[in-house]
Amino acid sequence: MKFPKATQTTLISAGRKKRYTQGSVNSVIQRASSLVFETVEAKKEAAKNRTQGALYYGRRGTLTHFSLQDAMCELEGGAGCYLYPCGAAAVTNAILAFVKAGDHVLLSEGAYEPTHDFCEHILKDLGIETSYFPALIGRYITKYIQPNTKVLFLEAPSSITMEIHDIPAIVSAARKINPDIIIMIDNTWGAGVLFKALEFGIDISIQAGTKYLVGHSDAMIGTAVANERCWPQLRERSYLMGQMCDADTAYVTARGLRTLAVRLMQHQKSSLKVAKWLAKHPKVERVNHPALSSCKGYQFFRRDFLGYSGLFSFTLTERLSEVQLADFLDEFQLFSMAYSWGGFESLILAHQPEEIAKIRPISGANFEGTLIRVHIGLEDPDDLIADLSAGLDRIKFHKNKIKALQSLV
Repeated sequence: MKFPKATQTTLISAGRKKRYTQGSVNSVIQRASSLVFETVEAKKEAAKNRTQGALYYGRRGTLTHFSLQDAMCELEGGAGCYLYPCGAAAVTNAILAFVKAGDHVLLSEGAYEPTHDFCEHILKDLGIETSYFPALIGRYITKYIQPNTKVLFLEAPSSITMEIHDIPAIVSAARKINPDIIIMIDNTWGAGVLFKALEFGIDISIQAGTKYLVGHSDAMIGTAVANERCWPQLRERSYLMGQMCDADTAYVTARGLRTLAVRLMQHQKSSLKVAKWLAKHPKVERVNHPALSSCKGYQFFRRDFLGYSGLFSFTLTERLSEVQLADFLDEFQLFSMAYSWGGFESLILAHQPEEIAKIRPISGANFEGTLIRVHIGLEDPDDLIADLSAGLDRIKFHKNKIKALQSLV
């Protein structure tokens, strides 16, 4: 898949109105809590237009924030974009903006684990019920929608296991049951540009901009781009809940947009090369990369997505012991162990089947070997393959060492 040319150009120009750049290439960094009014009339005008980009109060935003918000709306086709201090805040506050006691949230079981935790703890304490649906349910989503379902929350690909929803089928079926249902998606993997969520009838596209938008693992931000129907409520309730981000982070994120296309194209090229190599390795049972037919929902990915990024997972042919896992993970030269992803560096984490089963309340874990999640960064892919090859060889070496020791007993 090729990155859309129009999007490449938009990423360079979006959010760069003269009002925001004031003669420079990038938007200005305007740090402010208080914004000063020269006259009473100016104060009245600012109050009247405070939701339309007027400089009113720091929490409503400055020129730096407005620049990024405009850029995100242009990229994702939204009526408005709210900025949050991190991706989790974007998820939780987007949901909170639309639910009340007695409502029901229907959540993909493949959603980000903290999204599960928020629903199971915070929403539960507020008298809001959550239930789950399997990622590949498609049009049969209707079996899970209740009369009080207010929010339907998707995530594609699924966190860690990478299943792809049949999103058009889900949206169409849900709208037939309840035209007013609020449909949200965690669109972080696609960076808001590889999957055009709002074009598929989704109301709100959410991202942890911490990942690909920032791109350098040095800032945290969340974004939520909403359609015209949902934007006023999302905006005002997020504001009332005190959500905002600082001007410097907004600036860094807007700057990250300018290189997003070239970074994603390299992540895409390298991740597919590594994934294809892993698919042929005798120690690998399955590769969960949406661009490979071995990934569940591959046909929906090919139909609906414009490209792919650097995050995927694979399962080993067997479950590693703690000692084997340490031997495997501790000695990588290029892959670092860390949470998050989306930066220029390659990362690796491991998950045992029982860990995944805990966050798959319907389907459980559909594999027996240890699952390895990787983010393929901007290093040379041949070097990354060599590093992974050495790591997989370490698993074999450890097993052979045990057998040799046992033969001496």
